[in-house]
Amino acid sequence: MKTCIDGALCVGRLGVNPPLRLIPRKALFQIIKAVLILAILFSPTITWSQEQVTDQSNPLEFVQQSPTSQSNPAPAPPADSGAVSLPDKAPARQNNKDDSQGQQTKRMFWLVPNFGAVNANTQLPPLSTREKFVLASRDSVVDYSSFTWTAILAGQAMLLNSDPELGHGIAGYGRYYWRTFTDGVSGTFFTEAIVPTITHEDPRYYTMGEGGFFRRTDYAISRAFVTKTDSGGTSFNWSEVAGNGLEAALSNAYYPPQERGLSQTAVNWGTQMESAVLNHVFQEFWPDIRRKVFRQK
Repeated sequence: MKTCIDGALCVGRLGVNPPLRLIPRKALFQIIKAVLILAILFSPTITWSQEQVTDQSNPLEFVQQSPTSQSNPAPAPPADSGAVSLPDKAPARQNNKDDSQGQQTKRMFWLVPNFGAVNANTQLPPLSTREKFVLASRDSVVDYSSFTWTAILAGQAMLLNSDPELGHGIAGYGRYYWRTFTDGVSGTFFTEAIVPTITHEDPRYYTMGEGGFFRRTDYAISRAFVTKTDSGGTSFNWSEVAGNGLEAALSNAYYPPQERGLSQTAVNWGTQMESAVLNHVFQEFWPDIRRKVFRQK
């Protein structure tokens, strides 16, 4: 848990994953580029069944229901009413537009857990306490992406020698891995389950999906500090702010003594908040990346 130096970008979890320390901008861009190249090469072999609508009655299912219900279609007009069916075509076109934009998936870039993102133009019922813990589990310990993404983060941290005290080689990588995994699990449960249950907040990210780049970016950044409540209102995002603080404090228990202390905890908290902001920005534009870069709907 080191202080960022000049020319370095402290970036942490994507999809509520553990923080990395001292990640140079060039290395970050190279990793993103490599992920994009791999995704383009292997995308024809990837099964997209997880993107299909499964159970729309369950608010935790990732592909959320359309904002306009199709279960009760309007009755057919009388046979002698001529062209009265024409006005119905406009809503249909609007629904098709909604269905093709702002659609989230369970993972970003097939590696980053993204179970907490909600489709654009979608309002869901509040999560119960149990459902918040289920969501945190899916984002941290249940899905394979939690382990593969942790492996990438731990490998990069070791290559950058973020914590020299942890050593090198297979043993050193193991030390990096379990600490990175612990960061991710604790941070996810604090921000998506424990604190939201206490404060009655909704830990999910509701995609805007409309408007210009700067407007959507501003919205995504603000979600790290403003969130929906279980009652449908908005409030200060205690789940993100306090939850990341608790994770930063807890990390003092398992990092080397050189990486502990009040100042290091404050740095870790700041890194976590920066990570939350970047994660929301990626979540906001992930549907656009899928549609425009990977040509997926």
